[in-house]
Amino acid sequence: MNDRLRPIALLGGTFDPVHHGHLRLALECLERLEAQQLRLIPAARPPHRATPGGSPEARLAMLQLAVAGQPDFVVDDRELRRRGPSYTVDTLIELRRELGPQVPLLLLLGLDAFLGLPSWHRADELLTLAHLVVVHRPGWPLPSGDAPPLPLLREAAPASAAAIAEQPHGRVWHLAVPALEISASAIRELCRSGRSPRWLLPDEVGQYIAQHRIYCVNATRNQ
Repeated sequence: MNDRLRPIALLGGTFDPVHHGHLRLALECLERLEAQQLRLIPAARPPHRATPGGSPEARLAMLQLAVAGQPDFVVDDRELRRRGPSYTVDTLIELRRELGPQVPLLLLLGLDAFLGLPSWHRADELLTLAHLVVVHRPGWPLPSGDAPPLPLLREAAPASAAAIAEQPHGRVWHLAVPALEISASAIRELCRSGRSPRWLLPDEVGQYIAQHRIYCVNATRNQ
């Protein structure tokens, strides 16, 4: 594949905080899908989740620290700069305008996020803008039932770099990736209780959390 047709992978989330589970998953997808880059896109106001514990500025700073020196990882802060809820369809529309119609875009989703797609804003437009890659653990069980979007997942093929490059959007793929069992909520609880989250996240991120007292009970919302 030439660089023009190599895909760009997109991983959104609150990253509250970013940890090794996020980063290892991102690296697996980057390499296995032969993407030219992987964009980490922190959400400002995720419509389907509680307000993040860390401020937008803090979560952005932690992501930047986590991937510093890794040129294939790009922190994209457009959702933090945009007013209103962080709708994925708006992000994909903007990226299409910037990157053109031919570059394959891969929206990486966990199984829970994929199953929740019917409740997403303008969900029917997502496949007109990108491929959806459902990332799951090896040996995953497919949920029973025929409620949307399960039929799409049953028809999905394993993601491969060669197949993805054939068109810029419109397909659902799945990709088995070994998962690190690390929880951002557990990290926040460790910080609240005064315990160390070391080795669950990059040292630079842990130092930033400690320095700015993020997730402490008496921390302000404006870290």
